[in-house]
Amino acid sequence: MNLAIIGYGKMGKAIEKIAKIRKHNINYITSSKPEINKLKNVDVAIEFTKPESAFENLKICLEQQIPIVCGTTGWLKKLKIIENICIKKNGTFLYSSNFSISMNIFFKINLFLAKLMSSYIQNYNIKIDEIHHKNKLDKPSGTAIFLAEDIINVTDKTDWILFNNNINKINNDKIPIVSKRIENTIGTHIVKYYSNIDNIEIKHEAYNRDGFALGAIIAAEWIKNKKGIFYMNEVLNI
Repeated sequence: MNLAIIGYGKMGKAIEKIAKIRKHNINYITSSKPEINKLKNVDVAIEFTKPESAFENLKICLEQQIPIVCGTTGWLKKLKIIENICIKKNGTFLYSSNFSISMNIFFKINLFLAKLMSSYIQNYNIKIDEIHHKNKLDKPSGTAIFLAEDIINVTDKTDWILFNNNINKINNDKIPIVSKRIENTIGTHIVKYYSNIDNIEIKHEAYNRDGFALGAIIAAEWIKNKKGIFYMNEVLNI
């Protein structure tokens, strides 16, 4: 498969490494806005850039009918526009806030636990911790927001809100997402239900970027020759 890598930072380099291990060709690499003539003969583009760049990068690829996998977070206010462009152009688009296979399994565990806890939720506070490297631009992480939204969607607490604040400000009608940025940290997410008698905690911790890169490559392999808008749960059939 011929790939384009849009965004050649740490994630882009990890994707390049895993793609070569899986015997794919890297036809084009850029950290700038993709050039249309360089996208010729590309089967799938993989985009990991910055929130302010993602929309234009995706738009260019979709308008050129290049299937694209996107892992950039922090730009989702424009997601519906991108989805509409994809539909209009009969294109191919796959987005995930986290491409790690184990993290996507963790999403399902989080959803299952939320369903189990929904009948007893009035007895518990909920907290989400997310820890990432200092260069991560969005705060809280897209993954943490996705986890919180799943909890909200399976409970009757439709008035719950998300915020990024100090743990001392927790109260019963809020789900706090507490973000920390620490040197040499890849990514940790902890979901905790707690009370004055006990607590339940689930945790996912990434040790390096290879898991994210592998998931992105698997997603690219999966969407080749498909049309539509897709997500990782479809890729992994979970």
